[in-house]
Amino acid sequence: MKERLIRLKAVRKLIKTYRIESQETLLGHLQKEGFIVTQATLSRDLKLLKVGKISDGHNGYVYSLPGDDERRETGRTYVHDFLRGYISIDWSGAMAVIKTYSGHSDSVALAVDNLGLDDVLGTIAGRDNTVFVCLREGITGEGFMARMKESIPELED
Repeated sequence: MKERLIRLKAVRKLIKTYRIESQETLLGHLQKEGFIVTQATLSRDLKLLKVGKISDGHNGYVYSLPGDDERRETGRTYVHDFLRGYISIDWSGAMAVIKTYSGHSDSVALAVDNLGLDDVLGTIAGRDNTVFVCLREGITGEGFMARMKESIPELED
């Protein structure tokens, strides 16, 4: 978990510091920094960080991080989507189940995925009203709820 947070911080720093045109270039910089990472993992990191490409003003494109205002707005959107769609959360072992209003499972799962919780391995949205959340080994349901409440203070038990 800490490794991922440190790597994400390094990715942000590298994008701010260097003119990076491709994942291969970014992988090279990360390797120089001592990170061993696959292209697939880097791709997920870039998606999580909402990294995009912008014109360099010449003939190419470079990676760019979203502005603070955009990040805050996106985060608020995910929180709003979660709160609008969830009914309850329960858990057993390393699995949490979020019951949602009909038709809200996709948006609730997407919100959980994009809150950036390292406790979560991933989500599976049911067809209509259930989201399954797979937790990392050693993470309890109580721990998951505590992290959710840190991210979404309006969340009720």
